[in-house]
Amino acid sequence: MTRKEFIYFILRNKKFVFSFCVLTFLAVLATFGPMLTPYDPLEFASFPYQPPNRDHWLGTNTFGQDLFTQLVYGLRSSLLVGLLGGGLATFIGLSIGFAAGYKGGWLDEFLMMLSNILMVLPTLALLIIIAAYLPYRGVAIQSVIIGFTAWPWTARAVRAQTMTLKTREFVDLARITGCNNLKIIWQEIMPNMMSYVFMVFILQFGGAILAATGLDFIGLGPTRGISLGIMMQQATLWSAIQLGMWWWAITPGAVITLIVASLYIMNTGLDEIFNPRLREL
Repeated sequence: MTRKEFIYFILRNKKFVFSFCVLTFLAVLATFGPMLTPYDPLEFASFPYQPPNRDHWLGTNTFGQDLFTQLVYGLRSSLLVGLLGGGLATFIGLSIGFAAGYKGGWLDEFLMMLSNILMVLPTLALLIIIAAYLPYRGVAIQSVIIGFTAWPWTARAVRAQTMTLKTREFVDLARITGCNNLKIIWQEIMPNMMSYVFMVFILQFGGAILAATGLDFIGLGPTRGISLGIMMQQATLWSAIQLGMWWWAITPGAVITLIVASLYIMNTGLDEIFNPRLREL
């Protein structure tokens, strides 16, 4: 598929366009949203228990903190975890998958043994154990933990694709011309898997956000700052639903749902774009 054809099918795919617009809006809100509020996410802003109003667009919580401020800062943290954690998991998975699939032999067996060990371990339990023993937890640390535990399924899938592609004629021709292994993987094999790489990153992005939300919700999120998961945790701990503070309880969960749903729709749209059988002409 040429670049012009790719752009043409992207613009015609309503699922991709819709999800891209939603995610772009959320990214812009996370980037520039703090400029729209004069408050700090953890400071006392006004009287507590206020519903959404002109001064506090999403109301205030039990502590009088402005929830719109917490939302935009929390959205920034959650998207950053998704970008860093998902990107790291994708990079590790691609690197191990390419190496195992292309080289084979003892390296393949060793790398797949590592992935099998991580796959049979309960990922959430492993994340909880690691995070619980860290004296300080920030967005970067959380992203690294998630990235180093989420790569096995990507590695196994990429390995299978690589083992198929490495027997093709264009790869044999690259070997004959004297290209080294890294160049063959980078210039010959990976370009034929770009559609899969995009979709893997999208899935890892959403998975990293959900994993971070789970850690935040059980109290193992960043030791300082705010995130969407921490907002949900605080709303649960301080009985927001029982007190009728729907604006506190519903908003962070709705935003997380919107992010993950948009990523899923985007992944479905990309599958339709790259798969000729599903593509809309």
